[in-house]
Formats: sequence, structure tokens, C-alpha cells
Amino acid sequence: MAAVVVTPLESSGTALARHGFRGQVARFAVIGAGSTVLHLSLLAVLTGPLGVQVANLVGLVISTVANTAANRAWTFQLRGREQMGRQHLQALVVFAITWACSSAALELLAVAWPHASTLTTVAVVGLANAVSTVARFTAMRGWIFRSRA
Repeated sequence: MAAVVVTPLESSGTALARHGFRGQVARFAVIGAGSTVLHLSLLAVLTGPLGVQVANLVGLVISTVANTAANRAWTFQLRGREQMGRQHLQALVVFAITWACSSAALELLAVAWPHASTLTTVAVVGLANAVSTVARFTAMRGWIFRSRA
């Protein structure tokens, strides 16, 4: 039996019809919620030993790698190793946007409220990540995981 690679936007449109936009958004949201919990949990746990900016970076790197792999497989229904390296590199570009947003939010928080609680810090980073979510989905759907056929 030959392996079949399903791409999200086949020229015939069959994969898109089968997995539609609403389904992609729903799966993306579930994965995003899990990734956000992972990122913010790591931020909360690692802030004490590493400092808030490094903890944010470590949490975001780990959650981004997991998020990209999960979205590749579940949201966009891609299997196999074809294009996987390129897709993860492209996801790092999107990661840079998220990191810039969350880092800037942390810097603004440090100026506005220098002794903010961990809960406040986590909430601010969560809000910054929510802002970048639309850009992340748009980039994944239209650039990273779009069909090259």
C-alpha cells in the first residue's frame, strides 16, 4: 500500500473541502489553547530562576515547536517529512513576531508596574500572544502549510 500525502490546499480543492476553513480554525484554536497553557506555565515556573525575558523566550520556543508540529499534523492534515524542515523554519519567522510582541509587552509592564505579580505578568504575555494569534493562523494557512503544487 502506498502512503498518501494530503496537502491542505490541493489544486482540486478536495482537501480543503474535506477539512474546511471552520474545521481548521477549530483545530487551530484547540492546539493554540494547549500551546498557550504550556507557554504561560513555563513562563510562571521559570521566571524566578531565569528572569522574565529568558523565561518567556524558553517557554515560547518550546511551545512554538510543539504548536507547529501539532498544527502541521492535525489542523492542516500534513503527513510525512516532505517540506517539514522548511515549514519549521517558516514558523520561526512567525515565532519572531510573537516573541517581539510578548517581549515588548513585558518591557512595557516593567516600566508601568515594576513589581507586578507573576499572575499579572502571565496575563500580559497571554494578551500579547492573543494579539499575534490571527497573524500566526494567517501565516500558517497561507504561507507555511499551503500547497506547493
